[in-house]
Amino acid sequence: TSCTDPRNVTADSKSMRSMSGSRRNSGSSLVSSSSASSNLSHLEEDTWILWGRIVNEWEEWRRKKDKLLKELIRKGIPHHFRAIVWQLLGNATDMPVKNQYSELLKMSSPCEKLIRRDIARTYPEHEFFKGQDSLGQEVLFNVMKAYSLVDREVGYCQGSAFIVGLLLMQMPEEEAFCVFVRLMQEYRLRELFKPSMAELGLCIYQFEYLLQEQLPELNVHFRSQSFHTSMYASSWFLTLFLTFLPLPVATRIFDIFMYEGLEIIFRVGLAILQYNQTDLIQLDMEGMSQHFQKVIPHQFDSCPDKLILRAYQVKYNPKRMKKLEKEYTAIKNKEMEEQIEIKRLRTENRLLKQRIETLEKGQVTRAQEAEENYVIKRELAVVRQQCSTASESLEKAQDTIKELQQQKVITNPQSN
Repeated sequence: TSCTDPRNVTADSKSMRSMSGSRRNSGSSLVSSSSASSNLSHLEEDTWILWGRIVNEWEEWRRKKDKLLKELIRKGIPHHFRAIVWQLLGNATDMPVKNQYSELLKMSSPCEKLIRRDIARTYPEHEFFKGQDSLGQEVLFNVMKAYSLVDREVGYCQGSAFIVGLLLMQMPEEEAFCVFVRLMQEYRLRELFKPSMAELGLCIYQFEYLLQEQLPELNVHFRSQSFHTSMYASSWFLTLFLTFLPLPVATRIFDIFMYEGLEIIFRVGLAILQYNQTDLIQLDMEGMSQHFQKVIPHQFDSCPDKLILRAYQVKYNPKRMKKLEKEYTAIKNKEMEEQIEIKRLRTENRLLKQRIETLEKGQVTRAQEAEENYVIKRELAVVRQQCSTASESLEKAQDTIKELQQQKVITNPQSN
């Protein structure tokens, strides 16, 4: 997909002033299949010319006009430039892995069944992905399968399909694959989607600190209702608001994410809570759950700029976030050490139990032997007693015989 202006465009100083000094409503440029109208307004034409120049002079803009580029991205990348700008922002325009893509599709992945099952749940209402045999579902399957083969540790995680789906709305599958690989490698997403999801735990820890610091009353209310941060914020980080906010609004956030990373997710999350604090404090857990599902997602439909403006009013200190990361890592390392120690003690305990069981069996055997010996001794004593009694009886009998013999001699002397 070519996203540069076919006209050899340049931007004059007037267009620069027009773009940097205005805040336009970007709704018409978001996730739309309509082609550029020939009757462009002056602002749209200036925007087109300006972004054409940015793309053509990308390296210079990144080096010398980075601050202005950041401001323009926050105002929204025009739809027709999104594909190329996202690739440029992700440094994904010339990746060797792109040449492997067609070969990867010929291979089989252990995740295929799981990917097929989840595809129908990804943007089910979007025209591109509707229907079991739709082109959208097929290319989404291809990209997810290819990634599961190049990164077998992560394999496939359901939330990632929404990010890939958004990329596929803007660009062909090979390019979407390259951008996704770069997002996983360079934007902390791989750590988020690892089986351990360790990075998600860190993000929740950092977000809870910001909540406690900037919205303490709401934080106390959440705790009193056991409304844990992970209940509402996990999907924000895993899908970058793509499953929470309307697609046009989430796409604007994704524009900024491509340039500034996860910082925008923290900012938008805090801005949403700040905007809804008064309502949320009056609700119980069930009421808050309903508010998050039915009310909040549609508050910024007509004006994404309002949400983004609020997001940049949120206090965010990168150094403090880095310190929180070190704290969290230290806590987790300590927990891991404790788990290792617990495991060691459990193993030691198991071995001791086995030793005790062996000794107890030995004691039982010796006890049985002792009991048998005692019985034998008793029997022997009885036998000895009987033997002694018999000996005494025998001696008495012998004495009696002798006496009888002597008496016989006395009474019958002639017989001698």
